[in-house]
Amino acid sequence: MTSRIRVAVVDDHPLFREGVTRSLSEIEGFEIVAEGSSKDDATGIAQSLGPDVMLMDISMPGGGLEAIPAILEVAPSQKIIMLTVSEDGDDVTTALDRGATGYVLKGVGASALAEVIRTVASGERYVAPTLSAKLLSTKAPAQPGKSGLVANLTPREKEVLRLVAAGMSNKHVAIELDLQEKTVKHHMTQIMTKLGVANRTEAAMVLRDAREL
Repeated sequence: MTSRIRVAVVDDHPLFREGVTRSLSEIEGFEIVAEGSSKDDATGIAQSLGPDVMLMDISMPGGGLEAIPAILEVAPSQKIIMLTVSEDGDDVTTALDRGATGYVLKGVGASALAEVIRTVASGERYVAPTLSAKLLSTKAPAQPGKSGLVANLTPREKEVLRLVAAGMSNKHVAIELDLQEKTVKHHMTQIMTKLGVANRTEAAMVLRDAREL
């Protein structure tokens, strides 16, 4: 039996926080190790308890976006999922740029949230597909010279990148293409190296820019 994923929930709305805590506690494989309501709480929890994954709101005392670098300063390997109502593209990109490993909208079901937590705990980043699509549809600055690099990808790498750009996790890409998840991870590593990008979102933007040429 695999060990349980240790989760902390930081949100300044007690009823919401308790609801998330209760829902995850009823799903096998999760242990809620702490709750908090502010930036200071989040930083303290990360430093003293080191949960596998921290769920954190943007709108809370001290600010969720401001909390990310403070948390990573005291606990560099902390995985952080923003669980928020904000669909603002700037909030999403700021959260990811500052080191968040996931971004999910409140209103997500318990089972879907559990799957996101498992995805992030395994080392992947996750952004809600609707937000990924929104980010890619906005006119972010093109990366000069990178669009042509898509031609250097193998047909399989292009398949993987198209699905990732559609918002799929490595797990779901593996299912779609009938591959092992570790094979998809290897492909993504190769894709990011060939495109000269640092993360999945940047890779997807290079693909988008290539399509517009």
